[in-house]
Amino acid sequence: MAGTTSGIPADVTQGSRTRGGIGESTLRPDGTLKVTGEFAYSSDMWHEDMLWGQTLRSTVAHAEIVSIDISEALTVPGVHAVMTYDDLPALTKYYGMEFQDTPVLAHGKVRHHGEPVALVAADHPETARRAAAKIKIEYKELPVVTDEASALAPDAPLVHENRDDHHAAYVPHPNIVHRQPIIRGDVAEARKRADVIVEGEYVFGMQDQAFLGPESGLAVPAEDGGVDLYVATQWLHSDLKQIAPVLGLPEEKVRMTMAGVGGAFGGREDISMQIHASLLALRTGKPVKIVYNRFESFFGHVHRHPAKLYYEHGATREGKLTHMKARIVLDGGAYASSTASVVGNAASLSVGPYVIDDVDIEAIGLYTNNPPCGAMRGFGAVQACFAYEAQMDRLAAELGMDPVEFRQLNAMEEGTTMPTGQRVDHPAPVVELLRMVKDRPLPPLRQWETAGGAADLRALPGGLSNTTHGEGIVRGVGYAVGIKNVAFSEGFDDYSTARVRLEVINGEPVAMVHTAMAEVGQGGVTIHAQIARTELGVQQVTIHPADTQVGSAGSTSAGRQTYMTGGSVKNSCELVRERVLEIGRRRFGSHHPAWTDAVLHLEGGKVVTADGEVLATIVEVLEDESVEVEAEWRHFPTEPFDRVTGQGKGHVQYAFAAHRAVVEVDTELGLVKVVELAVAQDVGKALNPLSVVGQIQGGTVQGLGVAVMEEIIVDPDTAKVRNPSFTDYLLPTILDTPTIPVDYIELADPNAPYGVRGIGEAPTLSSTPAVLAAIRNATGLQLNKTPVRPEHLTGL
Repeated sequence: MAGTTSGIPADVTQGSRTRGGIGESTLRPDGTLKVTGEFAYSSDMWHEDMLWGQTLRSTVAHAEIVSIDISEALTVPGVHAVMTYDDLPALTKYYGMEFQDTPVLAHGKVRHHGEPVALVAADHPETARRAAAKIKIEYKELPVVTDEASALAPDAPLVHENRDDHHAAYVPHPNIVHRQPIIRGDVAEARKRADVIVEGEYVFGMQDQAFLGPESGLAVPAEDGGVDLYVATQWLHSDLKQIAPVLGLPEEKVRMTMAGVGGAFGGREDISMQIHASLLALRTGKPVKIVYNRFESFFGHVHRHPAKLYYEHGATREGKLTHMKARIVLDGGAYASSTASVVGNAASLSVGPYVIDDVDIEAIGLYTNNPPCGAMRGFGAVQACFAYEAQMDRLAAELGMDPVEFRQLNAMEEGTTMPTGQRVDHPAPVVELLRMVKDRPLPPLRQWETAGGAADLRALPGGLSNTTHGEGIVRGVGYAVGIKNVAFSEGFDDYSTARVRLEVINGEPVAMVHTAMAEVGQGGVTIHAQIARTELGVQQVTIHPADTQVGSAGSTSAGRQTYMTGGSVKNSCELVRERVLEIGRRRFGSHHPAWTDAVLHLEGGKVVTADGEVLATIVEVLEDESVEVEAEWRHFPTEPFDRVTGQGKGHVQYAFAAHRAVVEVDTELGLVKVVELAVAQDVGKALNPLSVVGQIQGGTVQGLGVAVMEEIIVDPDTAKVRNPSFTDYLLPTILDTPTIPVDYIELADPNAPYGVRGIGEAPTLSSTPAVLAAIRNATGLQLNKTPVRPEHLTGL
């Protein structure tokens, strides 16, 4: 050992701080590659001699399949395989996240527009497309179920005729996926105490995750009869449990590796092309790549549930809320996906961040022939927040109160009991967050005017279309605040696994972190390295590619990965650190009493005491040994909500964010310019402040999108999607994105690693109702539907 004598560590007494630990704005390792266009996404993958897969999808929303003729497709030169339901190799032919109701390929009937019916593998993508177009399918169209009335009518067609899932016995109609009531107190008595009662009906449109990287992946058949699958997903092990049975393979023969992800936001939690590519690869014995184009992507993943929400609130003259009644109807589309869990979230969070002792809530999720809906950032809480925040503004107006002060008067705090009976056991700074956004200086009036007095068209409603130079422009200001749960709920065994290894490479201590966490842009790979540097005191950290050769990390959703997989990495690092110290005690304990008497840390590549005295370097301690730990880590257990009362400790943690929106509206043309969206959020602990701000701003923009432009339009008569393209499905661009000043506070959750709080979802909730509130403030209109369109403002 260099620098030692007779096995005694070198006399180095001055420690050095490890750079890039928690609390620092460490740059993302993939950041430069992404902004320079050099990052390899899943759609960039290539394999020698690979084939291209193509999916043929239904052109109608609900129909019997009378016949399928693939003969012409098989004659196309370059085609290697055509598959239908009858060609599936295993007894299991259905899959699904929460229960298995989704066929790998349609069988007997199709239940929504764009449902997969057949597969083609060919030597060129255009050949595969041409061959798929030659498949002839005869349909016998059936009546479509498109809304609550058609779904729950006594003679309604059943979307799924023979349900056997765990919710089927508890719902009042087979077209209801799940029903969750929340009953607490006595609403009838509380209603008598109300001096003001406000009722409202609200409609929330179907939003798409609109990730820019389309669904794609590469399946490679293996010599052992299995398959190696490289795919962009949000949850490797959930995919694995759904893929292996329909391939007829044990899970160990389906080896999955994360490929580069171009955004997710919930839309990659469900299976898209994974099974289809694997089937074709095993059928042909060749690697098969599938890449959706944008049109197909709209049919290839679930969307945010559209919703109708019916609310009643009461309040005293002094402004105290007396009661709330709510009915929330979520359209889950043709297959369940995660609808049941979204229903639970919508119900349990439907009161918002307010104290209301007497509530009567019902949330249901429907089966319809509309496109399937499932996870999207905010997961049921977004729709509820839109409605209850509109109600808060209406109540404040009825009482003649300031809308922020009214909210603060009724705001929850640490120790508040939720309508589910769960006590909030961590900070809940709702009052403070509202104060922070309200106290911010407002943007200047007539902010579109340049120094010379001319109008900067980009800062006006209508932008460069040159519709106004300031005439007819009215400003409005609106506020909103929301509450979102963090991590998986309702008794789900939510855990994450981390493998951490510490060894000496080229004379330097190096840590390796291996998890199955899906890096979808949230920055987990950065955080994991920061945690390892903090806990192990080493500068060099390698992040192993995510795959299924390590235990599950759970989904990159529900704002859970920093809490859960970050917590798992921290836990495994602590176990590694203890083993390193055990080695040090064994080797050097006789040379210094601190080895046995003191609390020791790893810092700057050294073993140090709390006073900073260095006992040895990590290199000296390990020599040629390595230490590796793989361990699971869990949060405290939750429990399902009672099916009758909704009572139960269902959630792990709550996150809070508040927004103030400033808009300018061209009242003549119905055009809106969002000038500013200020946000304040409690983040618990900012492990990477730069990433924190980025997450908050990103969530804010998605909420802005659904407020004023984003909606998948489904024909109510045919259940067909009308706008499956980025030409007709509008997204906010840089010109639509306002200034987003961010204030965050750090009030640690004592139950969470480092006190962290999930941050990615909360800002998506309150930005939408804040924008709507500002537009209402500018126009005086009710505006109970998202998105707000010009015709809603002009009355045309």
